Amino acid sequence: MSDHDARCPVPHGDSHGDPRGDRRRTAPPGESATPRVEVRDGVWHVRALPLVRQVLREADATVQAGFSAETARQGLTGDHPPVLYADGPEHRRQRTATARFFTPATVRRRYRDLMEERADDLVERIRQDGGAELSAVTLRYSVEVAAQVVGLTNSDIDGMSRRLERFFSGPVTGSSGAPQRRLPGRLGAVVGSVRPVWAMSAFRFRDVRPAIRARREQPREDVISHLLQQGYTDREILVECLTYAAAGMATTREFIAVAAWHLLEDDGLRAEYLAAEEPARHGILHEILRLEPVVGHLYRRTTQDLVLEDGGERHEVPAGALLDLYVRQANADPQELGEDARQLCPERPRPKGVRPEVMSFGDGAHRCPGGFIAIQETDVFLQRLLRLPLEFAHPPRVSWVELIAAYEVRDVVLRVGAGQGWREPSPASTAR
Repeated sequence: MSDHDARCPVPHGDSHGDPRGDRRRTAPPGESATPRVEVRDGVWHVRALPLVRQVLREADATVQAGFSAETARQGLTGDHPPVLYADGPEHRRQRTATARFFTPATVRRRYRDLMEERADDLVERIRQDGGAELSAVTLRYSVEVAAQVVGLTNSDIDGMSRRLERFFSGPVTGSSGAPQRRLPGRLGAVVGSVRPVWAMSAFRFRDVRPAIRARREQPREDVISHLLQQGYTDREILVECLTYAAAGMATTREFIAVAAWHLLEDDGLRAEYLAAEEPARHGILHEILRLEPVVGHLYRRTTQDLVLEDGGERHEVPAGALLDLYVRQANADPQELGEDARQLCPERPRPKGVRPEVMSFGDGAHRCPGGFIAIQETDVFLQRLLRLPLEFAHPPRVSWVELIAAYEVRDVVLRVGAGQGWREPSPASTAR
């Protein structure tokens, strides 16, 4: 028996004993795990975990090319490039300066009480209402927590949640691969271009400006206060706020929903999670995140020749090449994580130096700084939610956001027990 077999003889949810079965809820149709490296239409597609990790750590040989970075850079002005798009010494300086807002000690000291207070309130409302649409609840929760970190605390949270949701609701494909929420032809193009501009303007004037004004008068221990001290303009602060909103609000919201999905459909795992101490609970959440990375692809462009070696294969990537890094496939690389890599096993052995969530928070210079906050707030909320006698009214719906290759989990309609007077929750009741 291998070390992996000894530690995880039967992965969670594997009722048929097939270690090659797939427990993922959010894998888009048609995505292949092979070949491990291929060049197609001039783009290098990288699916092997060691190579994805290597590219992300090549800070001196690659630059950010995802999240529309190359288009965005052309329109940037000012002295402070957004942290999402910066590279090299300037990026390292920015990340070092803001790291203090995301350490585990800071999260526990400054935000844990808020997480617990809001989770208690929201879960109690779900209990009283007899159910809820979970994505509406988790949007409210994740926005409120991230707003404290960033400093967006001088406007209405419910209104800001709606404005951010409008901004981030870009082109989406459904589980069948067919486009959704699009208008045809020129009308669709016009609406698609105007909607984010309008939503960004609303966010700027109703949420960001009041926060900036308040912190100019009285600085606090948050990101906006730090940016003001560094001489950032209002426009530069707006861009950073959108970056932190995407990372701290949009993606955390999705992960809470998919983690709840796994735990509600596996009674044994749910019981194990609720009975565990915090480190073990976090381990379960990390394993779910490994299976279900919210952002499925990361992109880099080489600034010099780069050699990738995978086993006996050698790949010479030229300078100027675009690399598409398949996070979902790297996270389930059977050569590195076992033949059951698409199953859920919290005790899974990993290669030396690989984190439990593998590449789900990225790696290297652009690794997500808010990883601990995301896991902490997910754990705080789910501890409370999963103690209710919950069931799904129907299977959740999964779609994919093209810009960041991310999933959206919607129609996560929960009801408290069977036959207990549950009613379809209104948007107002779930957003309070």
